Formats: sequence, C-alpha cells, structure tokens
Amino acid sequence: MQSNPKTITARPLSRRAFMHAGIAGAGLVGAAALAGCAGKSADQSGSAQQGSGLKKITFALDWTPNTNHTGLYVAQAKGYYKDAGLDVEILQAPENGADALVAAGDAQFGVTFQDTMASYVSGDAPMPVTAVAAIIQHNTSGIISMKDKGIASPAGMMDHTYATWELPIEQGVIQRCVEADGGDFSRVKMIPSTVTDEVTALTTDQVDSIWIYWAWAGEKCRLAGLDTNYFAFADIDPVLDFYTPVIIAGNDLIESDPETVKAFIDATRAGYEDCIKDPDAAAEILLKAAPELEPELVHASQTYLAEQYQADASMWGQLDQQRWDDFFGWVTEQGFAAPIEPGAGMTTEFIGA
Repeated sequence: MQSNPKTITARPLSRRAFMHAGIAGAGLVGAAALAGCAGKSADQSGSAQQGSGLKKITFALDWTPNTNHTGLYVAQAKGYYKDAGLDVEILQAPENGADALVAAGDAQFGVTFQDTMASYVSGDAPMPVTAVAAIIQHNTSGIISMKDKGIASPAGMMDHTYATWELPIEQGVIQRCVEADGGDFSRVKMIPSTVTDEVTALTTDQVDSIWIYWAWAGEKCRLAGLDTNYFAFADIDPVLDFYTPVIIAGNDLIESDPETVKAFIDATRAGYEDCIKDPDAAAEILLKAAPELEPELVHASQTYLAEQYQADASMWGQLDQQRWDDFFGWVTEQGFAAPIEPGAGMTTEFIGA
C-alpha cells in the first residue's frame, strides 16, 4: 500500500503528544537550549564522583516513571550499577524529551521510540544518538475501543472517531492498518486527542478509539472492568512491529568510552532480568521510587511486561536490524522522512543481534 503523504500532514503538537513523541524534529536547537539548563557537560557527567570511585551517569526518562522503566530502578536499588562502577541518576526528561538531552551530552542515556527517531536519523546532520537496547522486544501498542462500538478490526474504525496526536507516522500507521483490512481511511473521523485518562474517555464517549500501549492503558482498562475490543499493530502487519521504547546513548560516549556503555547495559539487563523473574518484587521497587503510582496497576502492568521485555529474543535488549530497517524503509517509502541508511540510529555492539 502506497499512501499519499500529502494527506498525512504535520501539525502543531499538544504538550502531551510532544512528551509522548519526544522531540519529533525539534533538533539540536532544542538540545543546545537544554545544555544551558542542565548545567553539566558530557565530561562532567561522565567523570568519577570525587572520593567514590564511581563514574557519574545521567539517564533521562521519556515520561514520568512507569513500568517501562522498572529495570532501571531495580538495577539501581539492587546495586548493579554500583557494582559496575557507575553512579546512575534517573531523571524525568524536560519538555523537549530525552533525545535532545542525550544529543547535547547532558545525559549519557535516555528513553525514546524508533518512530520518534525517524525524524532525525537521516539527512545531512543526523542527531548524534544511537539506540543501544530494546526495552520491550515487540511493539505492544494498538487500538482500543468499547466493544459496543463494533470496532473488532481496523476497518471498523470507519465512521468512528479516533483521538489523534496529529503526527504523520502515527496517522500513517492507522491508514496502513485500515486499508490492509479493506477499509477506507478517509472515513476514519480524526479528532485532536485531549485524552488524559483512557477509561474516562472511552466510558463517557469522548472518543470511540484510542492508540494505547497495552502494558499501562490496556491493563488500566482491564482492571476497570471495561468490555473492550483491541487489536495490536504488530498483528496487522509485521512492518509495524517497530521498537518502542528503546534506550539511546550519545554517540560521543559510544565512540570515546564503549566500556562504560557496555557496563551500563549489562547492569541494566540484570535489572530487567529480575523484573522478568519476579514481577511483583520489581513492582514494589518501582512503587518505592514512584509512590504516586497506583499499586494495583503497577503490579498488573509488571506481570504483563514480564513476558514482553525479552519475549522471544535470546536475551533482553536485543535489536534486530532487519526489523529496524523494514520499519524505516516503510517510513521513507511513505514520504515521512528522508531516505534512511540501513542500520542508521542503532547498534548491536553492546547486546548483539
């Protein structure tokens, strides 16, 4: 299916969409601004803490703490980072997202999404960050709706409302799914997303269908007892099984100090492996770090993700370049980004293919 990129136009992002999507093209101008705010250079952040012998590392989250991040908090709480010679500080990203902070050298690592990276891994001046590990092995996002709406498959979205972030790749994913199911994308009623709570939005008919990540919003709807339909994008088309989320590192750090990158990834892997082995214990560690979270939802989400972090990969964190390239190939084919070279924006150096 070859869609018309002119029908999927970029529009101003809401704050929620901006935070969800990372910088989505804000580029190094935003990174430079963040550099002034952060008050640390890459050399300062990566230097040994005076008297501790530990190397200071700053990690920028993509959003507020949630179960995507639990392995980091487990590695921190259990001393895996300390054992690796690292003093890791976990920060919530500023409004421009983790991408710009890592690119500026004010964080050594961060969380982003492959679809977000499409806007800056190509062109004459690609952003100097690289995906070094997959937090979740497969794309667990999809479309949820109340069962009485009759949206049992993508074509069912026709003549129903969909809450859009108004992002080109996002809308392109919806178009591919609807048309692959024999539907007419032009009949999907796009409305700007104002959704802050999926349960409320669905049960009060604010919108008929919503893009969600099952581990959080899906489990929240399930716990609320909602009778829903759901389809996952990866089940509709393998090209939509992109990596979301991933851990990125700054290219300067990768080139100048690969040993630190490897030490950080190895310790982080140990944290996620513990999440897989004992999701309830991992949930308690996250709740201690972020007590504002709802315990029942955290435990449910952690149980779900225990089977998703590694899934069918031989180890946590693996990136499959063929899947990576297939998605970026589709992105460029649709005109959402300039041509992207094979393997651009990712490496298997620290975990393996």
